[in-house]
Order: sequence, then structure tokens, then C-alpha cells
Amino acid sequence: MDKEINIEKEIEGVKYSFNIGKLANQASGAVLARAGETVVLSVVTMSKEINEELDFFPLTVDYIERMYAAGKIPGGFFKRGGKSSDYEVLKSRLIDRSIRPLFPKYIKNEVQVICYVLSSDGVNQPDILAINATSIALSISEIPFNGPVSAVRIGRMDDKFITNSPFTIEDETLLDLVVAKTRKAVVMVESGSKEISLDLMMEAFSYADAKNDEFLSFQEEILSQLPLKEKAVIQEPVLMDDIKTATEDYLINRIENALFNPIKQQRENAVDNLKQEMHLELDPLFPERTGEIDLAFDKFVYDYVRRKIVLENKRPDGRAIDEIRPISIEVGLLPRVHGSGLFKRGQTQVLTLVTLGAKGEGQLVEGLLEEELKHYMHYYNFPPFSVGEVRPLRGPGRREIGHGALAERALIPVVPTEDEFPYTIHVVSEVLESNGSSSMASVCGSTLALMDAGIPIKAPVAGIAMGLITNEDTYCILTDIQGVEDATGEMDFKVAGTNKGITALQMDVKTEKVNLNIIREGLERATKAYLFILDKIQEVISTPRQNLSKFAPRMQIVKINPEKIGELIGPQGKVIKKIIEDTGAKIDIESDGKVYVSAPNEVSINGALDAIKDITEDIEIGHIYKGRVTSIRDYGAFVEIKKGKEGLLHISQISNKRIPTVDSVLKLGQEVTVKVIGIDDLGRISLTMKGLSETENNENNIEE
Repeated sequence: MDKEINIEKEIEGVKYSFNIGKLANQASGAVLARAGETVVLSVVTMSKEINEELDFFPLTVDYIERMYAAGKIPGGFFKRGGKSSDYEVLKSRLIDRSIRPLFPKYIKNEVQVICYVLSSDGVNQPDILAINATSIALSISEIPFNGPVSAVRIGRMDDKFITNSPFTIEDETLLDLVVAKTRKAVVMVESGSKEISLDLMMEAFSYADAKNDEFLSFQEEILSQLPLKEKAVIQEPVLMDDIKTATEDYLINRIENALFNPIKQQRENAVDNLKQEMHLELDPLFPERTGEIDLAFDKFVYDYVRRKIVLENKRPDGRAIDEIRPISIEVGLLPRVHGSGLFKRGQTQVLTLVTLGAKGEGQLVEGLLEEELKHYMHYYNFPPFSVGEVRPLRGPGRREIGHGALAERALIPVVPTEDEFPYTIHVVSEVLESNGSSSMASVCGSTLALMDAGIPIKAPVAGIAMGLITNEDTYCILTDIQGVEDATGEMDFKVAGTNKGITALQMDVKTEKVNLNIIREGLERATKAYLFILDKIQEVISTPRQNLSKFAPRMQIVKINPEKIGELIGPQGKVIKKIIEDTGAKIDIESDGKVYVSAPNEVSINGALDAIKDITEDIEIGHIYKGRVTSIRDYGAFVEIKKGKEGLLHISQISNKRIPTVDSVLKLGQEVTVKVIGIDDLGRISLTMKGLSETENNENNIEE
């Protein structure tokens, strides 16, 4: 762009600005966006080449947070930065899911979106700014894009909604809801919440709808002042009538038996076989037109499934539209793990395992603002055999990271705090079979495993995935969608919650037909469904187990005077290292005086606790201690009542009877029970053996 344009507007006290033409002008589109002192550069490009062999849209989105944005140098050995963090991956997915539905269906040009966070003020969150900046960048480019699209984040504090709140549900807000929409419809939803009601959630959606309209008006105002590039033309594949008619004639009486089967593998095999048989018959009639035949077959199947569902309420596996697949539940499958749960719904099966550890075993997350040590972590694994495929095992992809984060978000509101349960909680969901909504199955499996581990969660959580099929002015909402319904449908709406309310939402769409009425109906159906699943869960395990696994570590929090931390650590860490060496415990000390102690058994943890108490506990007048005689003088004996703390036991305080000498009664190294009777201004301690109980006197072996 030859001319630099900068447009500003204040919305709810925040000054927003979008600059076009200043940076990255060789890209298809580039926008420098600012909110307060948070600055994001969004850049979009499209390849000139068309890859006709692809059967998907090659869109890549990368959200990148540079540590310099917050005036920080990256931690760790490598300072350059490298692989995207899980947080960056999640934000990349958020942007991707907001824009993907708005591209032409048949675009085969590679499109790349890169969003750099260049400055962060810690208040205005860059992810929302990035979505809006990307929308403008795509709109001014030659890339075909049915925008603009706006996004807002809605929080709830003090009975009021907040736009683009800097808080999360882990902090102060009741709700963290992100909604992206066009003028026509909602295109993306993501939410975490603290068990809020359906009605309050819908109020939040209505509020978000109004705020998005404000940002859409702002974007439209910006675009009206800019020279827009001519959009590239995307050619939609055209089915010739001869191929289309031949395909329909062949399939019309054969497709029903192939498609409508409750067993996924049988259905897929039947459809594949039918496709091969059709090729054998049609290929000789239409030589060198195999690709057209494939296209005609896929379109017929796609349309047939959708018509059956919308017009006849007939699903491929024979269920009613609001029917949940058969459920089976088990807990305590594996003897040596700390907690386990197996959840199966239809042909989706997830095994979830829980491991408990010390505070220091949490995950250190480095962000723009501050480092965070996560005490609750949820990981999701999706191996190829779960869908009957063969492919190399790699590290977690964006799907795995996203689904794990969703399950984690669903359960965070019910997981006890560190003060309530001083353990690091590590949850892993292993998908063993998948035919739709494995992420929500992992929520259910995690509830089972957490309760099996004896973790005092506030309430069980269950989840369900809802689908949508539209046909002109009619639509059909499906409960508990399976793979084929996800592929042919227009919405994947995941909802998780407790008996009290919703804890997490995630909605992805392929259409601009999802309005607030559809969202409400979807939420109502989903709530009914996950409550049904919760009943099934509670039939197997209703509350967390009373006791932890015998293989789980023992953990306890001790509060000490912060001034005693130095004594507990000792010079060069010698004291704390000695306790750890002697007891086998793990000890983490915080600056406020909280000491987290974990150990493999009761003997180990009690030994560590006693040692900590011995070092840090203040000596008080009137308290009774067991000590050791360290030296004997004519006038009395010195007794070590705590490590490094000695008191004088005067000869007159050894017995009620007169004794000739101290060494006639006490011996060096002897263990005795004494009471503190005085501490002077210099900290000198006076002890007595008088006035003790009969048992204590017997322990001292002193005649009264």
C-alpha cells in the first residue's frame, strides 16, 4: 500500500487503533493493531500456485509471542525462541477457528496467517486483537474471504459483564467467554466458567453479540476508507450432468444399506466397497474421468446423509436425534497408578490416568507477564490405532494440545486449590477408540480417574458434543455426534458441566447460519445430555474415594515464620539437604512461609515434619520438651531441647529433693524431659524437671 492509514476509536474506555501501510507491505495484507499499549502485527499471504490434488483447504495460522513484548529475555538455555509453546498453539487455533469458516469451500491455494505480539501491557489481551487485525488484513488482501469477522472476550465480575476482560476463570471472573461472529452468524465460541447457569450463559452471548456488532462497525468503517485489492477467483468444481446422473442412478438403491449401520468400521468398509464397485461399472463409460466420478460419489453421499437427518430424523446408526450412544464406565483398572477411569460411549473409548506428585513437580509455564507453576495438568493423546490407521508417532499436535486444554478447562472449576489439596495433579487421557467427541469422553474419563484417586473435586463433570445439519430454512440439532455426522454437519458444539452449571464450551462451525436461537437450543439439549451422563457416572462412583492410593505420595503443608526460612535452609542449603537425605522427602519452601512436604510413606513424611518443626518452632514458656544432656557443670546441666537450642537445667530444678551433685543424677548424653520456665532478654532458656507428670518423671528416672 502506497499510503499509510491509521484509524482510531475508543470502545469502553480502551483506545483501539489499526494501521495499514506502515509495515510488511509485500504481504497480501498486513495490519498493525493496538489496544492500550498492547500491539499486534497480523500478516496474511496466499500462494499463487493451486494444488488441485489437495482435498482440504491448506490454511496455517501461527500466533507468536515474543518475550521482548513484555521486556523479558526468554528463560532456559536457548534464548532465541523456537517451537511454539502450548499457549501459542491454543491462540493459533483460536484465530484459525474464527476465520476458517469464511473461506471458499474449494480454495486450494495455501494461505498463511502470522500474528506477532510486539508489545504487551498485561491488561489488553493480544489474542482478541489478533483476530480482529487478521480479519482486516484478509479483507484488504486479494485472498477470498467472506468477512469481516469480529471477536470479543466477555468476563463476569460483581454481577456485571466486562468486555475484553484481562482476567480468567482461574483468577477473579466467573466467566471467560470468547465469541467470534460476522454480521450473519456466530462462527466460533470458546468458554471456561465456574458452573454458571444456561440463562446466564445466554445473557453473556447476547452481550457478546452486541459488542461484536460494535467492533464489526469499526472494521467496516476502516475498510470503507481503504483501497481493497481485487479478490482472487476460486473455481468451484462443476459436475457434468452425465456423471451426476449416472452416479445417482447407481447409488440410489444401494447407498442405504451401506451407509446406515451402527458399526463405524462396517459402514466405512461398505461405503468404500460401494465406491470401488461403482468405478468398475462407470469408469469404462467415462474414460479418463475418474476424478469426476469420485467427486460425484462424495457429493451424493454427503447430500444423502444430510437429507435423511434433516427430513426424516434418520441417523446413520439408527439413533433418535437426541439419543446418546450406549455408555460403559469402569474405575480402578490399574493397580499401581494413583487413579484410573475408563469411559466408553458408542465406539469412542478413553482411558484416563491420574498421578499425584509434589508441588515442585508442576509444569513451569513462561509467559509474557510472569512465570506460572501449574499444579493441575491435563494431557490428551490420540494414537493412530484409535481410528484404525497406521502413521508414525510424533509429539503432540495442535489437535492433541487443543483437546487437552479443553478438558482441562472443563475440570479446573472443580479441582481443589493447592491450599485445599497440596499436590501436583497430572492427568493423561489416552484415546483408545474414536468415533466422535473423544475430547468430551476425556472429560468424563478424567472425572472418573480423579475421584478414583481420592482427589476431593467439588463435583463430577461430564461433557457432550452437539451437531447441526441445515437444509434451506430448516435445521436439525443432533445429540452426541459421531464421526460421519461431524464430517457432513455444520457444527461441532462441545458442552461440559456439573449438576450446578456449565464449566466449558467450544463451538466450531462450517456455516454462517448459527444464531443465538440455535445456540440456546443446543445448550438446552446438551445440558440434558451431560446430566444424563453424570447420573451414569455416579452409579459407578458417586464421590471421591476417602483415601489416596497406597502408592501415592503423602503431602502436607506446614506454615512457618518467614523469618525462620533461613534457619530451615541453612548455610549453602546444608540443613534442608540433610532433612531430605535422612527422610527421603521432597520439600518446597515459599517466601510466605508455606512449606510443602511430600514423601513416599507416613514414616518419611512424619520424620521430615518433625525435623522442620524442631528447627522452626519457637520455644515457649510452659512447653515440655524431650532433650539431651550436652554438658554438666557444678551448678547444673545444659540440655539441647531443639537442634542448636540449649537451656540451663539448674541443680535446684532437677529434683524436689536436695541432690549432692549434678553428675550423681544426670549423665552426659542422657535423654530427659524438661519444661521451659523462663526465657530472658538475651534469649537464654531456663529449664526444670520439677512439676512433671508421673510418667515424665519415670522417663527421667528421677526420684522425687
